[in-house]
Amino acid sequence: MSKVEAGITGIHGWVPEYRLTNEELSTMVDTTDEWIMQRIGIKERRILKGGEATSYMGAEAVKGLLEKTGTDPLDVELIICATITSDYHFPSTANLISHKAGLKKAWGYDISAACSGFLFALQTATQFIKSGAHKKVIVVGADMMSSITDYTDRTTCPLFGDAAAAVMVEQVEEGLGLRDSVLEVDGGGARHLHMKGGGSLNPATHETVENREHYVYQEGKAVFKVAVSKMAD
Repeated sequence: MSKVEAGITGIHGWVPEYRLTNEELSTMVDTTDEWIMQRIGIKERRILKGGEATSYMGAEAVKGLLEKTGTDPLDVELIICATITSDYHFPSTANLISHKAGLKKAWGYDISAACSGFLFALQTATQFIKSGAHKKVIVVGADMMSSITDYTDRTTCPLFGDAAAAVMVEQVEEGLGLRDSVLEVDGGGARHLHMKGGGSLNPATHETVENREHYVYQEGKAVFKVAVSKMAD
């Protein structure tokens, strides 16, 4: 019996039209194009406007994926959305994307793992294919990071923008597809990268808003050091 393999058979990305350049950013916070380029290397980031949210970007990515792969929306059985900027605490962003993209026969859920989210979601999707439970699974990575970015913090605000991408995961020929993965987490590093307010530990209050605790907090040097060494390993 041949082994069932799972792989990516299609991909589509979507970004908003609005471009937040380094020059414009320098009018919002104490920074310059030169400072950003020397330390980060980013010239511009896309920002979602018009009152839309993460599910809008995810749905646009999924609709483009369906068109590109010639897939009937009714053939998709599962959608997994990796995001930390869900439209709501509930319902899940995956469910909202499913509705907007016409995936009427799919079930879905979100994975909240920040930078690791897409990798975790992809690994999860492959298991549904390899087990034979499903034949077509869509994985979406989408975040509206502008909604949790502090534009008074010059160490973090140049880093983030808004975008979405979707991939189709299906059975592929033996010898192809996702070959291996090494996934680990370290909750002990939470003090270096987190959003303090809004969770069950620090529910939203006037004080958490006034203290700007609903934005990304990052100790860049500590995160960089761990990320480089662990990913290299």
